[in-house]
Amino acid sequence: MPVYEYECDECGVFEEMRPMSRFMDPCPCPECGTEARRVMISVPRLSAVSSRVRHAHETNERSADSPKRSNHGPGCGCCGGGTKKPSKTLHHPNGAKSFPTKRPWMISH
Repeated sequence: MPVYEYECDECGVFEEMRPMSRFMDPCPCPECGTEARRVMISVPRLSAVSSRVRHAHETNERSADSPKRSNHGPGCGCCGGGTKKPSKTLHHPNGAKSFPTKRPWMISH
């Protein structure tokens, strides 16, 4: 059975599951009881993609309006945001730096 969205002039939008044979009929608002007109049909939750991809999409949708925040600051390993890669820069005792994996013709500043 499809889920239809209705809009009440007083209370706003609500969803109702109804048979397709009654798709044109107005629906009583669950809050105030007045007849509400159908706005659109909602997309059904079909499993056309793998559960991993669906979970990633759901996580992305949640983070769009309420992103997960950490109180621990940058570099925190417990919240998943801070596994820092080791530096490839070599620091010499006299304060000079060298970058052995970078362009050898460039001079360090």
